[in-house]
Amino acid sequence: MSTAQSTAGGSNGGREFDPGEWANTTWRRHGCGASRWTAFELAAMILGFIVFWPIGLAILGYKFWQRRYGGDDLQTLAAGKWSQARSAMAGASRSYSCGSWSRGGGFYAGSTGNSAFDEWKAAELDRLEAERRKLEEARREFSEFVENLRKSKDREEFERFMNERRNRPQA
Repeated sequence: MSTAQSTAGGSNGGREFDPGEWANTTWRRHGCGASRWTAFELAAMILGFIVFWPIGLAILGYKFWQRRYGGDDLQTLAAGKWSQARSAMAGASRSYSCGSWSRGGGFYAGSTGNSAFDEWKAAELDRLEAERRKLEEARREFSEFVENLRKSKDREEFERFMNERRNRPQA
């Protein structure tokens, strides 16, 4: 064997790979090839280090974890978490905006497994719903009462104005 063969990686105990075999070797697949950095991940890591260094460190740690155990890239992970958060917030705002204590909304839904407690809870929620309806009716009646007072006061002031206008001496 010549010196050129041993220098160029000939049969000096080393193995020669064809192009397809080189790309699929185990040490390359689990090394750099399995979790290549995307532009988003690089930008996020750099901005993370600039803004608050633990963010950049967390992204770097996630990439090492991803290399070892696999998983989604950072952009897919962030998009998934963002959509989960949006749907959770949309569900929470729907349950708060219904304005009712009924069993179908918010934190009051679901069974505890204890039938006695569930019956008591249902009765209390029905009682609270009836109380809420009474308060809503009282608020509506009071609004109508105040509106009638305004109308009668306006009518009285207008009649006083018209009387003063009629009784005013002519110039």
